[in-house]
Amino acid sequence: MSLISIEEALDRLLKDVKPTASESLPLLEAGERVLAQDVAATRTQPPFSASAMDGYAVKAADTEDPECALKVIGEVAAGHNFDGTLQDGEALRIFTGAPVPAGADAILMQENARRDGDNLFCQESVTVGKFIRPAGLDFQEGQVLLKAGAPLGFRELSLAGAMNHASLPVRKKPVVAILANGDELVEPGQTPGPNQIIASNQVGIAEFVKNCGGIPMMLGIAPDQPEEITARVKQAIEAKADVLVTLGGASVGDHDLIQDVLGAEGMELGFWRIAMRPGKPLMAGALGPMKVLGLPGNPVSSLVCALLFLGPLLDKMLGRSVPLANQGVTKATLTADLPANDLRQDYLRASLSTDAQGNLTTEPFGKQDSSMLALLTKADALIVLPPHAPAASAGEKVELLKLR
Repeated sequence: MSLISIEEALDRLLKDVKPTASESLPLLEAGERVLAQDVAATRTQPPFSASAMDGYAVKAADTEDPECALKVIGEVAAGHNFDGTLQDGEALRIFTGAPVPAGADAILMQENARRDGDNLFCQESVTVGKFIRPAGLDFQEGQVLLKAGAPLGFRELSLAGAMNHASLPVRKKPVVAILANGDELVEPGQTPGPNQIIASNQVGIAEFVKNCGGIPMMLGIAPDQPEEITARVKQAIEAKADVLVTLGGASVGDHDLIQDVLGAEGMELGFWRIAMRPGKPLMAGALGPMKVLGLPGNPVSSLVCALLFLGPLLDKMLGRSVPLANQGVTKATLTADLPANDLRQDYLRASLSTDAQGNLTTEPFGKQDSSMLALLTKADALIVLPPHAPAASAGEKVELLKLR
């Protein structure tokens, strides 16, 4: 099977992916979730014309003569109203948020008023509408203010509360089953044998899933035995996971068993092997309704592929807009030369800085081995080199994906 482009791989992966089901959550539990449908205001805000200041409700025309005393006929606070109608030459003590009484057309700030008993002297003239928030200034009943696919942060939840919604319809979090594979792997904290290494991919992928709004389901490490891999795959199926992510074992070696096992379970292979580096042996398919994503075993390859493929997959399942393959790419100036590229799209770990003029600059690391997690952790960005890109010299612009 020939290598396919990243763009084609994304198209195939995301084709026919449906959003997860909707569930209703109280506002206090809906933070960081994704809205499942449009939400409209159930009321107008503010529902009445309200004072924006502490001061006096007046007729604007009565404030032009600072020597003319207005008669204060009462007061109104937030949560209360004044039953009468303000007449010429009258004023009403008013507080922020209180309904503007009938007859008044402006608010005089208390700092610009002098009070002598029931007599009020205006030290500033005001115009009609001054410091009055008209009814519906913020929004109108029936107005759609929150759109499906919106992430719910503190601003959105505050708005939903003002719209008088006590709960919101959100997308259920996709469940992502994560299975590492290989006789050479042991869990962090265990003592590896003489020919073993610590498995770290599953930890990073699980955290990535959580950051994307999903729920990781840990299936542990399966040794290179078909029956062990099969048993764990069945766990994911029985749990009705939305996605199965396998780590390692999807290549072409004699001990790479993942693809064969999944095929025996009925997986429909979508694609395998992508023209990218790191991450060429990436596999995708479907096992019934469960999407399957086979990530490479090398830790950097695994995490880069998660960024490029697992993230967009979860975005689409959550009803979020899915970025294009080149979305999020920015440009920076190289501080070192780069050789010409081959047929695979490269993602080079790099640092970012700014020059004396404030321009963004980037320097690729000298080593790019896909097993080096320490370097990935130090990287600020991934320089994106398209297939067959010509050599680039220091001072030229290159595209990159920021990591932080």
